[in-house]
Amino acid sequence: MVNKKFAIAKQLGGKRIITNKGEEIGRLSDILIDERSGRIESFLLEPNRESKLVKDLPQKDKMVEVPYKSVFAVSDVIVVDESMLV
Repeated sequence: MVNKKFAIAKQLGGKRIITNKGEEIGRLSDILIDERSGRIESFLLEPNRESKLVKDLPQKDKMVEVPYKSVFAVSDVIVVDESMLV
């Protein structure tokens, strides 16, 4: 039997998002999902305005969009690969 871990989206809300280089870029606000496939496309986050990286990321209604493919760890924080963001 294979054990799989699932995170409930509600539990992810508000988690800090940091890069693999340690820069906090914001907090998770919403998740964008492809309605056809059901796969996560990206995370929307409330940006950390002090982050130099945030200004280079795509924005939607004052939220920063982070592609899900850049996420490589989820625990107390969500860690994204900085090289996959820009």
